[in-house]
Amino acid sequence: MANVLDKIGRVSRQGELIRKAAPESGELAPVWQEPTFVTCPTCKRRATRKIWAETLYVCPNCGHYQPIGGYYRLSLILDHGSFRELDEKLRAKDVLNFPGYAEKLAVQSRKTGLNDAAITATGKIEGMPVVVAVLDSRFFMGSMGTAVGEKITRAVEYAQAKKLPLIIFSASGGARMQEGIFSLMQMAKTSSAIAEFSSRGGLFISYLTHPTTGGVTASFASLGDIMLAEPGALIGFAGPRVIEQTIGQKLPAGFQRSEFQEEHGFVDDIVPRSEMKATLAQLLRLHTKGGRRA
Repeated sequence: MANVLDKIGRVSRQGELIRKAAPESGELAPVWQEPTFVTCPTCKRRATRKIWAETLYVCPNCGHYQPIGGYYRLSLILDHGSFRELDEKLRAKDVLNFPGYAEKLAVQSRKTGLNDAAITATGKIEGMPVVVAVLDSRFFMGSMGTAVGEKITRAVEYAQAKKLPLIIFSASGGARMQEGIFSLMQMAKTSSAIAEFSSRGGLFISYLTHPTTGGVTASFASLGDIMLAEPGALIGFAGPRVIEQTIGQKLPAGFQRSEFQEEHGFVDDIVPRSEMKATLAQLLRLHTKGGRRA
């Protein structure tokens, strides 16, 4: 009986993940639905969403990496039926009564189906249990407010308590200005949680996607034991336009992109989206034993 209930639970959780990832994966789209097209912002060529999904949202013409949603990314790396979301109901609050912020939060939730920019979950990658957090750039550009900082911190603490490896996919425009100092405090909060996790021997793999900037880069995103990045991702604190305006000089081509960061030692490896799950599985096998660092 217990095995039957466990199987039902896994099927239910997988159905939930498929449903939440459906806008990008297209798995639940009816066969009669008219094809929708996606235009590449780099080469301006367009293809059907089905073709984009087949290439994992890497442009089939020029290779540009299109940002993808958090649930869709989780569906690409977690084993079938292993997904279990953490702190799903935790959502952003208008802590400063910032003009118009509450209304914007409601709009963002309706548009994206998210409570905030962070999704945290447990699951398995090729049979190995992990805790995964994903920042979703569709919600306020993945900016970090109090709810995002709290969810990341709770995920770190959960990984520490369960002695599980931690993987965080970052994609952020930085701190959320509508939450002021409360947003900036999340930098210290998340960094402190990572430091404690690391001191207890926890393995943290930080995977940087486009863009990872501002307070997220200056806190937990840069603290990985292993630093990975997607091709072409913008990674830095201030953006290149701000830096150029500040110093009055033109920056080198490709400055702050993944390839530049790897060349200068900030990133350990650049991992194509198609190799994401296999690479993470290999790293977990090399660095952990039974969910603990080897």
